[in-house]
Order: sequence, then C-alpha cells, then structure tokens
Amino acid sequence: MLSNPIIVTIVRFVLLILVQVLIFNNLNFFGYINPLVYVLFFYWYPIRENRAAFITVSFLLGLFIDIFSDTLALHAIVSITLAYVRPFLMRFCFGANFDFQAFTFKNATRLQRITFLFLLILIQHVLFFSLEIWSFAHILLILKKILFTSFSTFLICILLTSLFAKEND
Repeated sequence: MLSNPIIVTIVRFVLLILVQVLIFNNLNFFGYINPLVYVLFFYWYPIRENRAAFITVSFLLGLFIDIFSDTLALHAIVSITLAYVRPFLMRFCFGANFDFQAFTFKNATRLQRITFLFLLILIQHVLFFSLEIWSFAHILLILKKILFTSFSTFLICILLTSLFAKEND
C-alpha cells in the first residue's frame, strides 16, 4: 500500500496528532487519566534517519499537540527530549545489534520492543507530569498520574501497535 517511508511518516504524524487531540485529549478516565498515545511516533519513526530532522519533526509534533491542547509547550519539551534520548534507549534495549546498519525491529525480540516502548512512555510521563505540576509538595499526585496514565497509555499503545503491525513482523 504505502511503501515510501517519508509518506508513511507524514501520515503517522498527522494521524497521531488527530487521534491525540480529537479522541484521547477528550477522554478522562477516573478524572485524571488521559493517555498520551502520540509517543508511538517515537516508536514507529524510521531508525536510520537524519537526527536533526527527527528532532525538528518531534518539536513540530509536540508544538501542534500543545496548540490544540493548550498546554504551554509541555508536549514540545517532552517531544524534543524523547527524540534526543531515543538512540540511547535503543542502544540500551536492543544492545549491540542496534549499532549494525542491518538492524530493524524485525530482528528484535518482542520483549525488547515492549521494553523500548515502555521506557519511551515512562520518560514521556515523568517529564510531562513533573513539568505540568512542578511542585514537590504534590509528589504523590505526580506519582499517581505517572503510574496510572503510563499504564493506560502502555495498554492502548500495545493494542495500536498490534492492530497496525505488518504480518511479517
């Protein structure tokens, strides 16, 4: 269907913004859980692409979500941070295999991919809620939001990645 990686990336970029802004920003489980599924962009982004372009596109992703969510650049900061730490996380999760040119997600085990996704989500939520609340007096609220929102985001992301996985993965 779509084979050009640039077109696939653009479609994912637009769809993740729309899904986050139109659906998940309007969900409010138990009064404080809003899944942040746009983290899938960092999971699905091609591995061997220009890093400066990736950081720029990540900033735009966060900026568009901030504009539609009225969150004062929190998503932009988190997105830039995730784009910056992604290679380190990949090296941590996939080990020495990541350094070879022939590495793809197909070469990785399911546990390695799930660990990578979980770490992306955890870093995203720790940064986002720490910056959003910005008070050590509310550390229990921060931890509660991180725990429950990370869990719900992780479940939804696993469902979405399973739903949109290619048959040969």
